[in-house]
Amino acid sequence: MYRILLALAITLFAYADKKDYSDLLKAQVTTIERDSNKYLTINLRNKDGWHTYWQNPGDSGLATEVEFKQGGDKIVLDLVEWPTPHKFIEKGDIQTFGHKGDYTYFYYLGNSFDNAKNFEVHLKYLICHDICIPQEKIIKGDFDGGVFNSKDNQIQVANSEMEKRFNNLPTLRETPTYLNLQLTKYEGGLALVYNITGDNQKLTVGQNVLTPYTTSPISFKREALYKDTKGNHYGLYQLDWDGEYLEPEYPLPTDGRFNEPLSFKFVFNDPVNGETYRVDFDISSFGTNEESFKTFYSRLTKVNNDRTLQETNIVSNEEGSSSLPYFLLMAFIGGLILNIMPCVLPVISLKLFGLIKHSNESRSKVLKHNLFYSLGVLATFAALAFTVVGLKASGEQIGWGFQLQSPMFVAIMVFVIFTMALNLFGLFEFKTPGGTKLGNVEVRNTFYGDFISGVLATILSTPCSAPFLGTALTFAFSESSTNIVMIFLAIGLGLSAPFILTGIFPALIRFLPRPGMWMDHVKKLLGLTLILTAVWLLDVYSALVGSPVAMMYINSALVFTFFLFYMRKHMTKKVIATLLMIVPVFYLGYSAITTPLNTGGNGNSLIEDKKREGLNWTKWTEAEMNTRIDQRKLTFIDFTARWCITCKVNEKLVINTDSFKDMVAENQVDLLLGDWTRKDEAIGKWLESQGMVGVPAYFVINESGELIKLGETITLGKVKKALGVN
Repeated sequence: MYRILLALAITLFAYADKKDYSDLLKAQVTTIERDSNKYLTINLRNKDGWHTYWQNPGDSGLATEVEFKQGGDKIVLDLVEWPTPHKFIEKGDIQTFGHKGDYTYFYYLGNSFDNAKNFEVHLKYLICHDICIPQEKIIKGDFDGGVFNSKDNQIQVANSEMEKRFNNLPTLRETPTYLNLQLTKYEGGLALVYNITGDNQKLTVGQNVLTPYTTSPISFKREALYKDTKGNHYGLYQLDWDGEYLEPEYPLPTDGRFNEPLSFKFVFNDPVNGETYRVDFDISSFGTNEESFKTFYSRLTKVNNDRTLQETNIVSNEEGSSSLPYFLLMAFIGGLILNIMPCVLPVISLKLFGLIKHSNESRSKVLKHNLFYSLGVLATFAALAFTVVGLKASGEQIGWGFQLQSPMFVAIMVFVIFTMALNLFGLFEFKTPGGTKLGNVEVRNTFYGDFISGVLATILSTPCSAPFLGTALTFAFSESSTNIVMIFLAIGLGLSAPFILTGIFPALIRFLPRPGMWMDHVKKLLGLTLILTAVWLLDVYSALVGSPVAMMYINSALVFTFFLFYMRKHMTKKVIATLLMIVPVFYLGYSAITTPLNTGGNGNSLIEDKKREGLNWTKWTEAEMNTRIDQRKLTFIDFTARWCITCKVNEKLVINTDSFKDMVAENQVDLLLGDWTRKDEAIGKWLESQGMVGVPAYFVINESGELIKLGETITLGKVKKALGVN
């Protein structure tokens, strides 16, 4: 009954929206002939992310209805079989069955339609994503020599593709001897239980073993799967008995025998032979020994057969508690760990350098320096949070590190980092409006510099991920605006916590060496780290704009640095500073205007770079991934980006090692690479569907076709365990 109410509620609310949603589903009506039989085909294509419903829609939804008219009169054509359904878990943890992408309905068509005119196909369907929209579509046309033609067709599907879909229909077969099914009394209602015997059983990941057709007066709940120590699988469906809603009422028999046998139909994903087909059962009685049944199932091991959020619109809370305080703690710890991540180290090192310089100053002044740094961190995280809120409100697909997908932003960062590096080399001193000198650690009043250091530390932290950080960010990007801001500020508080603590308790930094001449050498070492950071950002810029001029930037930066070093004896610092300001601004500004943004392209540049490391990568698409899932092919999936430092660390420590390469070769593991250097809606949406908001993100497909999420950090042992190899 509650399913009916859900479906009515969906329909009522959807009708309030008057927009035109007709393009969410496109259709073609045509004909094919197979073995001297003619069929009318209705080819349908849902917009990406949208789905319609199967014969049994599940917990909610409405099955697609098709009506036919000839000359204005209704006629009946028999459906060959419903296409195999997908299982979806929708918001509110509602399980439904339906169709996504491209699929086809086939109807038996007799010879009487060879030259029929004024033929109409009426479609009534509910199409859903975050909202559900009831729609109708009418396709009119005429038959000419048995071929249906219509000007209303919106898509074209090749005959070979229709043949393939026809062959994949789950047509009725004889029930295999290794599938045993029965009903039993269970917790005031019924349970349908089954077991499958046979060797080498492999489940179809993300799909039920048995998907039920609508069966009156039965309502099916969720399928639960189990296995014994021999690898045999068992299934259990709790059933609601709806006989009391019939007219006349039909109460559940107390003696375990039905007045007439109940007819059950299922789509069977056969784990023994890997095929999908329909099986039918007639059951006339049910067991009443509930306790023995419960005892038997309690000894089995439960199996999780869900593809990791592959077909869902909800975020997994597998990582821990779903409470806000828990995620705030994760955000704080993640921010704390960011202090030792490689992307932030250059700026953190500068800040530590400043602490050494100010170690002899008063406690209040040290506290002010650290509070200004912390204020810069928190202000920038707040700005990022409000930017995320604004972009999400406008419908943009974003994730952690999104600003590094902007060529202009990266170009500006190159200039800023490069300028700071030259400043540390002593080529010039850049004064702020307040009279302080930015970046040069020898200045006396650097509160503005502390603030800017906090800003830079925050910006440079975004290419990095850290343990605990992914959990908090996943929660934040799927929550309300208030929670997004709170999570981001908690990360900022974690990043700045060591400096707040040392500001309050200066004695904590007494272990640092006293100021001296050694600091001048350390300054130049830190300047070198910033030069390397600028070179890395130039590589990111090259990938974003897709132009070979990026290598000129690197060469020019090095030449320009040498030029300034060489000429500083012959030119005043004022002239050098002027050149430093004019040349990069003109150079980067001109390139940003004249170089087109590489917004899509073939996306192969990063793949080619990674292939040079000795591994054969294939570009990730959802279709490529699903093909390997269906084939149960061992696969390692890497979502990465050029600007992602954590990705580079994982590559150095795991992916590019000889041990990893040997494991791939020995087990014939396929490699899929998702390059998120540039903004990619397909990757962004898919990662979001998996509860991930950025890169790195790693997944594997094991020999059962199961998609397993590994998270943001990996080890060789973790990858091997997920793949099920030695």
